[in-house]
Amino acid sequence: MDLRLARRTAIVCASSHGLGRACATSLAAAGCDLVLNGRDAAALGAAADDLRATGIKVETVAGDIADDGVQRALVDAAGGAPDILVNNNAGPPLRDFRQLDADAIHAGLDANMVVPIRMVQKVIDGMIERRFGRIVCITSGSVKSPVAGLDLSSGARIGLTGFLAGVARQAAGANVTINFLLPGLFATRRLEGVHAFTAKAQGISVEEAEQRARARIPAGRFGDPAEFGDACAFLCSAQAGFITGQSLLVDGGAFPGVL
Repeated sequence: MDLRLARRTAIVCASSHGLGRACATSLAAAGCDLVLNGRDAAALGAAADDLRATGIKVETVAGDIADDGVQRALVDAAGGAPDILVNNNAGPPLRDFRQLDADAIHAGLDANMVVPIRMVQKVIDGMIERRFGRIVCITSGSVKSPVAGLDLSSGARIGLTGFLAGVARQAAGANVTINFLLPGLFATRRLEGVHAFTAKAQGISVEEAEQRARARIPAGRFGDPAEFGDACAFLCSAQAGFITGQSLLVDGGAFPGVL
């Protein structure tokens, strides 16, 4: 399917590794020019070089996406007029909620709720004026099905979802959509940390924790980041203009509910 995204410009936050990079890769395959972001300048540069090989234009902005200067640099690198924003940021470390002090709670809320909102504020008016915009926020399957140890991440991302759900309805008439992608367990570096936390909490080996996690997924496997990236690219497509304010689970059937 031609997603009709050729020569569109997409900002993809936290895109040197993992699901962010997968989204950037799928958007590149659809013909989007990219502005990539990551804290590790070397990894970011390597990702950019790989994607430039597809023939698209790639700009990079190294730094913490929580920094307002980095946010502004991303928009500037997109010529001040990005067509697509993929909000992504690392979640807080897994830990028991009793260990969270006020500073940790505020840091988690800032990274996973406030920062994505600030990015939306910086790009949405231009999208409305141009009558095309696609905003995708990568949150977590724990928004639908909370997981012990991810309490802060879940809470912040639920707050982001509620906040932007109302914004999505305000922008829909201008062909600007805001949607949420909720990953389950994907084969990324983050998953390794999940297994380690579970193993320690339950007194089992990391290998056993991995086996138990896989067994809970009806698909019988962990997700391939590439399929997550393709889901993101579709939500950014011209054809997805009638989809907004939605939370799409990509979890191999792990969530047992119907809504």
